[in-house]
Amino acid sequence: MRSPVDDFIGCFTLSSSVVLARLRLWASLSFVLLLSGCAIFAPNPPQDQSNICEIFREQPSWYDYAQESEEKWGTPIATQMSFIQQESSFRSHIRPDRKYYLGFIPGPRPSSAKGYAQAQDPVWEEYEDQAGSLFSRRSHMKHATDFIGWYNRRSQQQAGISLSNPEHLYYAYHEGAGGYQRGTYRGKPQVLRAGREVAARANRYQAQLNSCEAEFQCRKFYQVWPFCRS
Repeated sequence: MRSPVDDFIGCFTLSSSVVLARLRLWASLSFVLLLSGCAIFAPNPPQDQSNICEIFREQPSWYDYAQESEEKWGTPIATQMSFIQQESSFRSHIRPDRKYYLGFIPGPRPSSAKGYAQAQDPVWEEYEDQAGSLFSRRSHMKHATDFIGWYNRRSQQQAGISLSNPEHLYYAYHEGAGGYQRGTYRGKPQVLRAGREVAARANRYQAQLNSCEAEFQCRKFYQVWPFCRS
């Protein structure tokens, strides 16, 4: 009959191949659980995306992130959220659809865009180097709003676009500052339509935010008393 001591000693007599196999299995399971956790804890898209007050009521921390980005980079909160609604409809892990060959063979994605802001790999890496960090994630609203603020400040500096002009900021966001200056967006009806939609939504969001912003500002502990008493 084996004793607990025998079992303990047996732990140290496993062959190296068995130990390696168990480590690989553990690592694989950990990775799967990590990915599952990311999907589980990702916020659901807001139910009413036409009203920024309702968006922030569902996700109050998003107001804080957008406000921090506005204070840091200058792009209004309403413009940031309009960009994100246009790009991803507030879906944290969205990526461009793959093209399928013969109806079932998956091909490459048309671009490396992903996350709330649909930032592509090259410009996201620039952002990480200049303003973000290696821990910045395109699937996190805090980093997405900061990225949009950073990008629009760059468009302002490189192409002279006002931060209060969401339509043309979006054209530069889509085409890059160089493409914007060359006017490439003018020959793209879909981009022109999207820019107008972004501007109209940003104006609507701003009007809505004017009526409810105090509600979210008063969440901050240093504003609760006495400034936020009705």
